[in-house]
Amino acid sequence: QVQLVESGGGLVQPGGSLRLSCAASGSIFYINTMGWYRQAPGKQRELVADITPNGITKYADSVKGRFTISRDNAKNTVYLQMNSLKPEDTAVYYCNADLYQGNWYSSYLEVWGQGTLVTVSS
Repeated sequence: QVQLVESGGGLVQPGGSLRLSCAASGSIFYINTMGWYRQAPGKQRELVADITPNGITKYADSVKGRFTISRDNAKNTVYLQMNSLKPEDTAVYYCNADLYQGNWYSSYLEVWGQGTLVTVSS
């Protein structure tokens, strides 16, 4: 079974920084796009950033210039460096990956992590 495990969330003051990590494990043939989503109370889950295997990135307008997504393909890990954090960044952040499970291109899945809470408050 494939799973994504996030880490790095916590409480930080406005203007501070956090680095989130997400490691994929299990029976994985190939990982395509990986990304980070977030969901604040009373709001829908939204895309924060994603990244292709060859490093092409996409960001939500609200985080451009502040957040940086990166990945280490050898470690099946994606990162989100969050700088200049604002209270409105407070949310549960979820890792996401589109991947082929198993030993061939026969099972394409979208996998979600359990989420890690980021709270930005003074």
